Amino acid sequence: MDLPCPEWVRYVEQKWTELKPEATERFCCLTDIDAIFNYGLSLIRPEDLNVFSRISEKYSVQKSPERASEFRQQGNLSFKVRDYTTAALYYSKGVCHADKNTEELSLCYANRSAALFYHGLYKECLEDIRRSLEAGYPSHLQDKLRARQTACLSQLKKPEISNQPTTNNQTPPCQKSRNTRSCISPGVSVYFSPEKGRHILAMENKTAGEVVLEDEAFCCVLIPGNKLNTVTNKGGKTFNTEDRYCHHCLSQSLSFVPCPNCSYVRFCGESCQKDAWQHWHQWECHIGADLLAIGVLGHLALRVALKAGQNEVKRVKKSTSEEDHVTCSSYKSDLPVKLSLGDPCGEISDCYHGNSYMGIYSLLPHVAQHSPSSRFLLVITMAMLYRRLQGGPPPDMWASCENKGVSGTWEPEMSMLGATALRHMMQLWCNAQAVTAVMVKEESGMAVQSSSEIRIATAIFPVLSLLNHSCSPNTNISFTTGFQTDPLNQFVCSEGHVDHPKTSCSGVTVTVRASKDLTPGQEILHCYGPHCSRMEVNERQRLLLEQYYFHCNCQACQSDLSEGSQKATENAAPGLKCVKCGKPLWSHMDGYKCSWPSCDHQITSADVQNKLKGLQCLLDKAFHLIEQHRLDEALKILKSASSEANSILTEIHPLQGELADATARVYATTGEWSLAASNLKRSIVAIQAQFGEDSIELGRQLFKLAQLHFNGGDCGAALSVIPRAHKLLSLHCGPHCEELQELCEMERCLQGLL
Repeated sequence: MDLPCPEWVRYVEQKWTELKPEATERFCCLTDIDAIFNYGLSLIRPEDLNVFSRISEKYSVQKSPERASEFRQQGNLSFKVRDYTTAALYYSKGVCHADKNTEELSLCYANRSAALFYHGLYKECLEDIRRSLEAGYPSHLQDKLRARQTACLSQLKKPEISNQPTTNNQTPPCQKSRNTRSCISPGVSVYFSPEKGRHILAMENKTAGEVVLEDEAFCCVLIPGNKLNTVTNKGGKTFNTEDRYCHHCLSQSLSFVPCPNCSYVRFCGESCQKDAWQHWHQWECHIGADLLAIGVLGHLALRVALKAGQNEVKRVKKSTSEEDHVTCSSYKSDLPVKLSLGDPCGEISDCYHGNSYMGIYSLLPHVAQHSPSSRFLLVITMAMLYRRLQGGPPPDMWASCENKGVSGTWEPEMSMLGATALRHMMQLWCNAQAVTAVMVKEESGMAVQSSSEIRIATAIFPVLSLLNHSCSPNTNISFTTGFQTDPLNQFVCSEGHVDHPKTSCSGVTVTVRASKDLTPGQEILHCYGPHCSRMEVNERQRLLLEQYYFHCNCQACQSDLSEGSQKATENAAPGLKCVKCGKPLWSHMDGYKCSWPSCDHQITSADVQNKLKGLQCLLDKAFHLIEQHRLDEALKILKSASSEANSILTEIHPLQGELADATARVYATTGEWSLAASNLKRSIVAIQAQFGEDSIELGRQLFKLAQLHFNGGDCGAALSVIPRAHKLLSLHCGPHCEELQELCEMERCLQGLL
């Protein structure tokens, strides 16, 4: 959840209503963020601190030997049935909850080493064996640990076959900043105009699939799943994002290293653990429960301020205008003015500052656009967090730069930390970017991969934030996580000059690719969330105005709001058909009527909704049975639901696609490849109608269809599907996508059989 927990929101809302009229009026008149924060800080009372403490206790991140033992026992049960992935994840939870240098910690590490061994992760297994011994693994049990260590070393001595592609290309020179990396392709430039503000234009032709921009996150925060510290469900296989991803670089792992002091934060290795502690966790650790209670936006805002430091914030504040953004008065013309990426200058109105902290600070906080009650929630939340942060030593980068006072004490001027974090919290309302990853469902016996895109983190990207919105964008984005060396840099990058590969500094990089052919002078546009293929125009307009404070006038909205489209929307009822004659239904007053003039059939909206709810319930029941491997029962329900759906829904209705996809899943599990493929083709018709012929959703369905044909031995059908799936996955995910690699392997194998 991005915003504070509901209990705290309700408390602050009550505090807002109880303010005296003169206090409310004074708060509403404040526009300077420093003044807003200091006023909010003055309103914090001891009873507020007590209430917040009671709320944050529900999100406890304290170590718990009892829970560590419980997780280890659950891991043992999964290990016995050879579910080594689930076992490793449970052991990791045990590692995080165990106190340092205890027998329980050593047992969790030792047991996890066994799961890693059977996964073939021999280096990771050896690391866990070392950690277990260092934590004091019982001497009478060490023989089996030593035997596993010997087996790992033996496996590692075997010749290793590399699956990594080789290249003879040389890494070209690339201009980079010292701390972060943002790369803009040649032929792409940053511009400013009074109407659009800063935006990015293509200055030469760009083909669909071509990378136009890479940007590194200035900061990111992992999104917690079930934030309340409750007992794991009976199914025993529910693991949230915090259980699967490194809290620093967001890479996936089965062998996490815990924070020695809290149970929540975990890292993919000692390197990330040390780096995170140095940059942010040493100050966040003692307020971990508070950060979970205030939500991801507040957490990320604080982390951005911590990373920047007091000296950098002062420097940036001094060099920017009081309006905190490029002022239209700096320009005499309405024509776009090109900005220099990364050039040092005193006025932000003269250049764009690339991927430095200036790029973050200069984003609009939209103070006036936030309603007074919303501003009050943000400032009281950040003021409370600042008070809680004062329970520990001041961050090194926020120690008084004049060296006044006693070392290790909080000086009054350090309130700038809270004010800066408040500014970033307001900016993140419009500029936070969801970081997504493809999650492959881990189901035994599934011959065809089932995957979905999930949100794993929230980040702030300095250059990506310059892209304006379109409900039908001409770009798509993908993310790379984990600290890794860039194999090839193809772009002109901001600041500095190096001629060697460089590791990512934040661990999270976004790649922006053209999803359509771009022409010179065309603006590069990104979708902020509301997309024309997933949402009606009125809903899109409402959401964009509420969250981003603008009326969308993109081509998709103009088209949907035009007179012809309005009439079509009024009459059409996409995906619904007449039960009497099978013709499409049209909207009519409070219901629907048949579009065929000679048919008089009508149906109310309530009846349609009830039928759709009934079908959805059947689909949900079938999914539940599939998860329990009761496939015959699931198939019976799906056939019944499909028969009913065929009488009221056309083939393009999304529910038809979901039913067909679930049916294909059952047939694939039982090895009936031909039936699975025919049902998946029905699903593809609905997916294409809903998301478009160039969508990633269609690409993933075609990938599954290729798998079905491949497993069924239908070489010709598989080879006919692979090129289109390959094109769409390349367009959206780039050449290193796992699904794309599997497609290439499939194609090579099939061509070898012909």
